[in-house]
Amino acid sequence: MTPATLGSTAIHPRPHHDQALIDGLQEAVWLVDARTLCVMAVNQAATQLLGLEPARLIGASMESLACTAEDALFWMEAAAGSREGLHTDTMLRRADGQMIWAARRISHMALADGDGVWLVSMRDLSRQRQHDEERETLLAELKATLESTADGILVSDLAGRMRSFNQRFASLWGLPEDLLLERNDEAVQAWMRRSVVDGVAYATRLAAIQEAPLLQTSDIIKLLDGRVLERVSLPQWSRGRPIGRVYSFRDLSEKLAASQRIDELSHTDMLTGLPNRRALAERIDYAQAMARRDASGFALLNVDLDRFKQINDTLGHSYGDRVLKEVAQRLRECLREVDTVARLGGDEFSLLVHQADARGAEHAARRVQEAMARPFSFDTLSFTVTCSVGIALFPSDGGGADELMASAERAMHWVKESGRGAFRFHQPRKHVDLLSRMRLDHAMRQALLEGQFRLHYQPQVDLGSGRVIGAEALLRWRDPLRGDIPPSEFVPVAEESGFIVAIGDWVLRQAVQQAADWLRQGRRIQVAVNVSALQFQQSQFVETVAQALKAAGLPPSLLELELTESILLRDAEEALLRLQALAELGVCMSIDDFGTGYSSLGYLKRFPIQRLKIDRSFIQGLPSDESDAGIVNAVIQMGRALRLLVIAEGVETEAQRDFLACAGCHEYQGYLFAPALETRAFEDKVWQPQLPPPRPALSPMRLVRGRAA
Repeated sequence: MTPATLGSTAIHPRPHHDQALIDGLQEAVWLVDARTLCVMAVNQAATQLLGLEPARLIGASMESLACTAEDALFWMEAAAGSREGLHTDTMLRRADGQMIWAARRISHMALADGDGVWLVSMRDLSRQRQHDEERETLLAELKATLESTADGILVSDLAGRMRSFNQRFASLWGLPEDLLLERNDEAVQAWMRRSVVDGVAYATRLAAIQEAPLLQTSDIIKLLDGRVLERVSLPQWSRGRPIGRVYSFRDLSEKLAASQRIDELSHTDMLTGLPNRRALAERIDYAQAMARRDASGFALLNVDLDRFKQINDTLGHSYGDRVLKEVAQRLRECLREVDTVARLGGDEFSLLVHQADARGAEHAARRVQEAMARPFSFDTLSFTVTCSVGIALFPSDGGGADELMASAERAMHWVKESGRGAFRFHQPRKHVDLLSRMRLDHAMRQALLEGQFRLHYQPQVDLGSGRVIGAEALLRWRDPLRGDIPPSEFVPVAEESGFIVAIGDWVLRQAVQQAADWLRQGRRIQVAVNVSALQFQQSQFVETVAQALKAAGLPPSLLELELTESILLRDAEEALLRLQALAELGVCMSIDDFGTGYSSLGYLKRFPIQRLKIDRSFIQGLPSDESDAGIVNAVIQMGRALRLLVIAEGVETEAQRDFLACAGCHEYQGYLFAPALETRAFEDKVWQPQLPPPRPALSPMRLVRGRAA
């Protein structure tokens, strides 16, 4: 008999029968006397639930055992005669003070003598409560997770009915709140279909997904308001079988807009708004495809502003930026809408002219020159900016964007070297030639590291006494595989690549060290070293010379630097400052290959030069060629008038030597006396016993110029 069946039955209990009855029950039970409200009997489960011995429970009043106000009120009403039962969840206090939850049922049982007992049964709910709390916590955490994610989440069953969703889902789709409260699946799906650009395609795709419970998908959905959503669909599993589907929705609009903006920035010059080099390369690729299809061609113009650095240095970069913006606008006006103007960087622009042959490219270049000829006026300033233009044609000057841009740039540099302010077409070189130059450049760099370079010295002879008074250091290269490589082959490549600076510094140090070694042997002789234009323009060139002299311990007067006319005239004022600094060191300087450039007498008077060197091209025709004879005589007389020493190079015959001596030339060098020799051969040739005695003291003019014997 269970407590539920005892509520309305009249019995005559006996104590031992009562105890036997409740001991057989699994729930905690005790009997309470209805008249005294004292505990009459308890079972073992009751003592375990409360942690009390039976002796402490038997005879205890229910008022003293009440833990809640509800219990106290119930037993007060029971004492007043109420027989109404009670069935609730309540809190119990164990003997150790711990409060536990229990399901409590109190029923009245009438006895034959008119009295009765209360049957109190308790079932421990602690574990169930704990599980409920854990489940509620888990559900709360799950809900919080769903609400905190940036994605909209929708969970449906296998039939496509909505089971749950988060607020982000409702927000992404703009679902009305009343529609969500109705839980009307068809109305929600209809709303979503009406929100997309192609509702039919959306419904078809959704039906296909629902028909395949194991399908995993990722789709892009375009909404009518312009937003773009990504929908990812995954099957939901339970116990190894699919029970539904989870959809996640993510707004890609901002990401796509940012990606588009990044792409625009990566293809656009920030200052002028023109396409940049990357965008130009892509448009050239497109132009190539169109040209091949139409069997036509196009032109690429490289436009570089002349002396733009002077604008930045003089007016400042803010004015320089204004000039670049104005140039960009003028270049736009030179072309058709289908053509492209791009800024490659700095003051360099490029024009892509579609369907243009050589004549069309020339017309475009002339329009550019005319546009740039107009004065630039900013505030109160007015000035002119010219440009150099290089032209490359497709397909003759390159089959790809990089090759075409390189061809146009090379043509532009040729214009720069020829005087600027003009345009020029690219002159194609064979690919084999370019490749060989690359290989030669690499081999040359390795040669310097591996010590394959060496110096030969050509004697310089005084025409009056026949005595060797100097030596020109000349570079030689013997490659282990190629053999001797002439300077005429590798020096132009070194100048083009800029490696001539490193080679020139090596030659300078080696020659200075050799002159110092000879001096320590008692052989005082001046050594001449050729200086390239690029080497001379280095800001630390004077310091490099000073350090080489100091490291070797050589008096500066025993070093001569041979400079070309182009070095001195490229930037005359800067060259003058550098020459004056070298003169203060005590270094001698000469103009090499004199007569082949455009030297001005005014500059020659200002520059601290000690010597003029007549180029070998004027010596070859002596003495029979009247033109060469006239030029040589003029140079010698001019040198004497300026109180400069004059030396002729390339003297190969006695007739040439005699002519120079009669004309008043001071010195010569060439095969007539000796070619460029290795160090040991030079020493044997110059200081052998049969040489004539030292020449007389220098003339007053030479002493004034500081020429040492």
